[in-house]
Amino acid sequence: MAKSQQTFSKSEKEKKRLKKKLDKKKKMDARKADREENGTEGIQFAYVDHNGNLTDTPPDPDLKIEVELEDIAVSVPKKEDLPQEDPVRKGKVSFFDSSKGFGFIIDSMNNEKYFTHVSGLIDTIIENDKVSFELERGMRGMNAVKVTKI
Repeated sequence: MAKSQQTFSKSEKEKKRLKKKLDKKKKMDARKADREENGTEGIQFAYVDHNGNLTDTPPDPDLKIEVELEDIAVSVPKKEDLPQEDPVRKGKVSFFDSSKGFGFIIDSMNNEKYFTHVSGLIDTIIENDKVSFELERGMRGMNAVKVTKI
């Protein structure tokens, strides 16, 4: 005698699928009956008010704002429009290990730490020296290069 191919889990999945189908049909019939009873199909037109919310009433024309086409900026500002900032920064050496050849400099303007390597030094530095430096993007963030004592 052959075993039935219908397992318990297959029959349970089939029951769930049929129940879901019946529930969907009931909801559809309920919406259809509600539509026939009320005689409307919801909001015919949707308007957006001055706050960006959807409403069924048109917005007040007095709150309308005229915008000039030239005032709309769609792209990033051009490089010549941006203010030029000085690439040379000042800071203080918080840590420097001359045997390993690296250290950290704290920027005096924003108090951020920047990594520096012996290859980016112009003068020899030690801890607590006041220095000037430039920033360059490294593999793990910004690095201090062209480091000179003040």
